[in-house]
Amino acid sequence: MAQTIDLLIKKGHVIDPKNHIDAIMDVAISEGKIHSVGKNISLKAKKVIDASGLYVCPGLIDLHAHLYKGTTLKTFANGFSSVSPDDFSFRSGITTMVDAGTSGWRNFPDFKAQVIEPSATRVLAFLNIVGVGMVGPPEEQNLEDMNPQITADMAARFDNLIVGIKIGHYTGTDWTPFERTLEASRLTEKPLLLECHLPELPLEEVLLKMRSGDIFTHAFGKVSDRMSILDDNNEIRPFVTAAREKGIRFDVGHGGGSFHYSVAMPAMKQGFYPDSFGTDLHRFSMNAGMKDMLNIMSKYLTLGMDVQDIIFRASWSPALSIKRPDLGNLDVGAEADIAVLGIREGSFGFIDSGGNKVTGKRKFEAEMTIRAGKIVWDLNGLAATEVKN
Repeated sequence: MAQTIDLLIKKGHVIDPKNHIDAIMDVAISEGKIHSVGKNISLKAKKVIDASGLYVCPGLIDLHAHLYKGTTLKTFANGFSSVSPDDFSFRSGITTMVDAGTSGWRNFPDFKAQVIEPSATRVLAFLNIVGVGMVGPPEEQNLEDMNPQITADMAARFDNLIVGIKIGHYTGTDWTPFERTLEASRLTEKPLLLECHLPELPLEEVLLKMRSGDIFTHAFGKVSDRMSILDDNNEIRPFVTAAREKGIRFDVGHGGGSFHYSVAMPAMKQGFYPDSFGTDLHRFSMNAGMKDMLNIMSKYLTLGMDVQDIIFRASWSPALSIKRPDLGNLDVGAEADIAVLGIREGSFGFIDSGGNKVTGKRKFEAEMTIRAGKIVWDLNGLAATEVKN
């Protein structure tokens, strides 16, 4: 008797950077896993999706979000400034979100119970070197709460969820917080995520201390209290080029104030592309120039990056950054996380963090999102039953 699979996506333009697939193909899903990828799959399916004219790719990965949602006002950790993952992920083709150090070793278990476990979105996390996480000053300046061993112990306890160690928002001139973050990262053998560039410490020295595989987010911002990756002649600083050659990864980390065309455009012209399109999603950035990850991807489409390269930097590349090769691909047997994307034609304005705009003719849109084999977003009813009006 012929096998019956759960879902068959037909005639889509499949882009799977890991497996070097870039062609019109079918994708079969069974029991929440990728069953097969190939041309003209003829298996019987409970549901068939016609993806003609659409891109079918691995579920997108947002490397930088703030998700420890709670009731505490004016803060991120268990706070009102973070957002609930499922409210924003699937409608953007995202199946995995990585929290950027909103919690630390003191409150990660609460974050796990309150947000990670109830979410349909796969939620992973960088653990803040500050034990209480992102609660604002003066707590985030407290050296006594930055314990590398306890941080590493928490990361080991939840090894499947914690993908690295983050430092951010420290404004002093003491190297101790950075050194303790490096130590926790070394103990866990997980990458360090550098956020906010430690404005009082020389960027060149910070990058020299970072190691291959560490991640520099907010890489394309131009903020008065932080050094840009560009020099005064809009050239990539030599030590930034050296950092990339060493293996440091560069994430967009758009947020409300950390993406500027005055940096991104000259960088692109010099071949300096982001490794991932982290959104820095939170209550404020989603209502400003950032909006969502597809909007960031559309900005780079408008700036001249091709679709295949964009999907690579939205799926397989961030999976490599967080050392999760099980994600961001359509391997047979992998969990079936899939984004079906369309590109709308028209006239669209894309805003950076400084209120500057570029106008483009194409814009990414999530037609369907599949998480672990289940359809969780269906914009135009590709899987719905047609009724006559």
